[in-house]
Amino acid sequence: MQRVPVISTEGKPLMPTTASRARRWLKNGKAQVFQNDLGIFAVQLLVAPSGEKTQSISVGLDPGKLFSGIGIQSAKYTLWTAHLILPFKTVKERMDNRRLMRRARRGRRINRKIPYGQRCHHQKRFDNRRQGKLPPSIKANKLLEQRVVTEACRLFPISAIHVEIVEARGSKSFSPVMVGQKQQIARATQIAPVKTHPGWHTANGRELYGLEKSKNKAEATAASHAVDGVVLASFEFRDYQKWYSQNARGGNWFGEVTITRAPFTIIRRPRSFSSSITFVCSGSGRKAA
Repeated sequence: MQRVPVISTEGKPLMPTTASRARRWLKNGKAQVFQNDLGIFAVQLLVAPSGEKTQSISVGLDPGKLFSGIGIQSAKYTLWTAHLILPFKTVKERMDNRRLMRRARRGRRINRKIPYGQRCHHQKRFDNRRQGKLPPSIKANKLLEQRVVTEACRLFPISAIHVEIVEARGSKSFSPVMVGQKQQIARATQIAPVKTHPGWHTANGRELYGLEKSKNKAEATAASHAVDGVVLASFEFRDYQKWYSQNARGGNWFGEVTITRAPFTIIRRPRSFSSSITFVCSGSGRKAA
């Protein structure tokens, strides 16, 4: 059953309610539609709520190079899932074009028929080689993920953010997803407590819940990346703990969580210089377990 985010009169996120109750509040004039950048149907109360006590709700973020998955989970319901189409290729292409045009302008400006010392060369204003900055393409990915998580925290009383981290060891190839992980976690910590998980932990969670992940990573469905976001968010309520003995070792899962149907949204930046985000399509996601 779909749950609708509820916002108090002061703008504080409360526990979600059922869609029928939200419609009844709108009809009776007790609430109004709350506009948000994620396109999620939410209501804001116009009267004092009966209570402001909230339960734990977590966000799961599965970052990637071209696509990312996000899931919002409570102990009893999956509240929202999203598939993010990251602007990595678009930003990289634009930066390459900008570099080519800049070099062309400099080539037209400089007269190579005169001695080198008399040419119109601009002196460098600063050393731009070592500044510790993120590449523009990766920075754009992290900012889009951060913006979606921040907007989700305006709608739901988020108690924790679970992020999957990439660890390249030995002879494994380098992954651009690793770049900016520490900065991303530091920014997310300012919103809510952050817990990190390796990739194998997420895979074990999918196996536990009987979830299937699509092998086509470019597939814009809940089974491609959003399923990992739901699994990561569920770790707030169910965790894997290892045990050791003299002759054996293993681990068990502790806690309870229920994964249900949830709205599914595809989000991408428009191919323009606007700062807004575009929703390609949205709908009700299929039951994951």
